[in-house]
Amino acid sequence: MKITVDIDMTPEEARKMMGFPDLEPLQQAMMQKMQAQMDEYFASMSDPEVLFSRLMPLGIQAMETYQNFYREIAKASMTPRKDTKES
Repeated sequence: MKITVDIDMTPEEARKMMGFPDLEPLQQAMMQKMQAQMDEYFASMSDPEVLFSRLMPLGIQAMETYQNFYREIAKASMTPRKDTKES
């Protein structure tokens, strides 16, 4: 014997029947908060100074540090190597 039961209900009705909490108000509040933060972030990105400070927190100093790093590597590779062992 095979018995089939079809239940036609909305997700909200199923949630209430199973005793699950209604998280829709929490979800709506979180989505509104996220939207406000995203709007604020993108509005601040229109200012070039803020954009540059977020992309390069150390500013020009970071670029100079990288240049000095690679300059020292280049100097080290151009300097003749002194062998410590002499025959």
